[in-house]
Amino acid sequence: MTIAVTAVTGHLGAEIAKALSGMSTGEPVIGLARTPEKAKGMDIEVRAGDYTDREQLEQSLSGVDTVLLVSGMAAPDDRIEQHRNVISAASAAGVKKIVYTSIQGAEKGTAFSPIVQSNRQTEADIRASGLAWAIGRNGIYIEPDVEYIETYKARGEIANCAGDGKCGYTTRPELAYAYACMLTDPKHDGRTYNLHGELLTQAQLAQYLNRTFGTQLQYRSMSVAEYREERVAELGEFIGTVIAGIYEGIRNGALDRTSDYQAATGRPHQSWDDYFRSLET
Repeated sequence: MTIAVTAVTGHLGAEIAKALSGMSTGEPVIGLARTPEKAKGMDIEVRAGDYTDREQLEQSLSGVDTVLLVSGMAAPDDRIEQHRNVISAASAAGVKKIVYTSIQGAEKGTAFSPIVQSNRQTEADIRASGLAWAIGRNGIYIEPDVEYIETYKARGEIANCAGDGKCGYTTRPELAYAYACMLTDPKHDGRTYNLHGELLTQAQLAQYLNRTFGTQLQYRSMSVAEYREERVAELGEFIGTVIAGIYEGIRNGALDRTSDYQAATGRPHQSWDDYFRSLET
């Protein structure tokens, strides 16, 4: 069974290809990338795979049995059409199964909601495709908070509009293992999984960062409007507004979900004690 991973030069796509190779189950793994030249050094075959090029996608999916569709980064309406290119190309090329990396989040009421809605539309398109399918809804990556530690140190705090809301965080390697399982085991066909670890509040996240990096960060809750204004000033209108929408969703409980991680993988998600301890070594 040949497996193709789209967006293989991105952080998540690369991790999933690595996880599949590490399973040593014998399935050939092919990467698809908009710019295959960026995949130099990857120990797999890489083919051209631009989400906007339907004909190219069909050619590159020739001989593939299962494809992983990594959610794109385009604006919501464009993203829906690009994902449809991958789905229709997969069907035309004779692909038997598609696995999709969707997201969790508020489906209405925040600036992030249009992106969540576009992912839900792709989920519906996949279910209607006639292909076997499995869908993961990713929690929030915890890595960006770790990578932001110097900024947190400089400010002495974590400040956003999540309030006391609980968030299902995860890591790219944990997601990659889950998707590798979903790609290779048919028992996951027809299933939709929430993929994240133990729920954390922002105050709990600050405690983990303090323990790991020797900081004394405090969490300060901001209003949605205040946080949006700050993020827009630093990151620009589009990205700043979207990030504020993500944290508004946390505030409103949209990321406070039961995790299906163990059902998808057969093992618990890595604990946050273990994850943060691994950063100390």
